[in-house]
Amino acid sequence: MKIAVLPGDGIGPEVIDQAMKVLDVLRREGMPLECERALIGGCAFDATGHPLPDATLALARSADAILFGAEGGFQYESLPRGLRPGDALLTLRRELDLFANFRPVVAFPELGGASPLKAAHVDGLDLMILRELTGDLYFGEPRGIVVEAGVRVGINTMRYDENEIRRIAKVGFETARKRRRRLCSVDKANVLESMELWREVVDEVARDYPDVELEHLYVDSAAMSLLRAPKQFDVIVTGNLFGDILSDEASMLVGSIGMLPSASLGAERRGLYEPVHGCAPDIAGRDIANPLASILSAAMMLRMSFDEHAAADRIERAVRRVLASGYRTADIVEPGTRRVGTSQMGDLVVAALS
Repeated sequence: MKIAVLPGDGIGPEVIDQAMKVLDVLRREGMPLECERALIGGCAFDATGHPLPDATLALARSADAILFGAEGGFQYESLPRGLRPGDALLTLRRELDLFANFRPVVAFPELGGASPLKAAHVDGLDLMILRELTGDLYFGEPRGIVVEAGVRVGINTMRYDENEIRRIAKVGFETARKRRRRLCSVDKANVLESMELWREVVDEVARDYPDVELEHLYVDSAAMSLLRAPKQFDVIVTGNLFGDILSDEASMLVGSIGMLPSASLGAERRGLYEPVHGCAPDIAGRDIANPLASILSAAMMLRMSFDEHAAADRIERAVRRVLASGYRTADIVEPGTRRVGTSQMGDLVVAALS
């Protein structure tokens, strides 16, 4: 079980260190985990002149799974396209063809008071947002900033072919079949031709899954429904841009983006696992970031890439045990709970795991 560990920038190294503490417990118990670290993002650019060095890409290709932290920083925003930290992650997704991004949104009962919504709206919430990850505006061509008739014009292309849509739709139906057999496909087919094709292809795939109930929603209606009645959803499948936005919105249902893990998978079992949050440079190095999304991402890695379901369940139970004991990082602290730092939260999960 070879894992490429890519901490990255900002709070990435801090939260990855806590996930590694948890994996170290399993390794000491005999799980054959081989972990190798490498540079990615801004720190890689500083060291090598490129955000995704050849050595890092080679490691990622040879690994059975990738555990990723975060990338970015204000100081890199003026770099040319292709050299910015975020380009490293986009390149990894494209080079490894990691097209299916799983973002579970689970309301832990121990965090019932952390959500800004009424408890009745989120109690028992358990939905999966499945985001297509290698198409859409993030990769479509043409793109760039050009001058037309003396006026600067920014161009991005929303593009999907039917094969890209079909494969993510199949993953959506298969995922729903293993859950509560309800799939909601989110698009903007009323105004966008690429989304019109999206809806047509999803309907075509649906014929092979008569046991799964399919619903279509426009993205604006889906955004509203996530706040009005989030428990109506089981699995949401959508494009790259809409999935990015909706999953961040959904993070507030459970109290904090610091609680959401994710997995990016391709046709093979190898996947990239990361917390949904970004690099948060404003709090980096202050020992206040929430590491639970990173720890839960490690649990997803064990389950989805290595079939270590018992170990994954054990980690998730440890997280819930710590939350039930009243410990909180700054983003989820409530009256009557005890605030702890990043490192201490990791130590508490390790203690609960042991």
